[in-house]
Amino acid sequence: MSLPKHLLDGYERYLNKGFVRNRETHERLALYGQKPEVMVISCCDSRVTPEGIFNMGPGELFVVRNVANLVPPYEDTEGQHGTSAAIEFGVGSLKVKHIVVMGHGQCGGVKAFREHANAPMETGQFIGRWIKLLEPAAIAMACMPLDQADDPQLAMEYAGIRQSLKNLMTFPFVEKAVQDETLRLHGAWFDIGSGELRVMNEDSQRFEEVEHPPIKVIAQSAGH
Repeated sequence: MSLPKHLLDGYERYLNKGFVRNRETHERLALYGQKPEVMVISCCDSRVTPEGIFNMGPGELFVVRNVANLVPPYEDTEGQHGTSAAIEFGVGSLKVKHIVVMGHGQCGGVKAFREHANAPMETGQFIGRWIKLLEPAAIAMACMPLDQADDPQLAMEYAGIRQSLKNLMTFPFVEKAVQDETLRLHGAWFDIGSGELRVMNEDSQRFEEVEHPPIKVIAQSAGH
């Protein structure tokens, strides 16, 4: 069974452009392995691509993606802990220097939690259990609101990022690396429609817009 044609067409364009342009980089990565300094924990939403947002090439980011860019708390239990395994590999084996938890606007996972907070299992066999990880974030937000209450979706997206950063510190090896100052944790949020990036201030815990030059608008030619 063949792959969808548009994927194969895309692969051909990648070979003739992207791969050729980065051939030496790929050969070096294949020979010496990866040594990224930054790990990004992002949502699996198809509209959010960390490599594209940060304009990073092959081997520059170690990315793990899941529903609502969540980090579960550390657990020493049986089971398949995919995100936890990626964190362990990133910190323990790759020795990344930064972990960025990056949320985004209009996150479907966050929306599902807000709409099904009283009956999360109705959202599916696996999703319901997963998004319950947002419960501590919702409690913290209710007890000590840091964001504008007129946009509860955005406030919950921010709160989820903060909770994931807290959960990261429950991993003993992450806590040790942070204390040894070999690892820093960051929170970020991306707006899909405007391209705006906001970064969490470590002191205030609030999200602040990243300053950047005005976006250049490229005029569309006729017929496109």
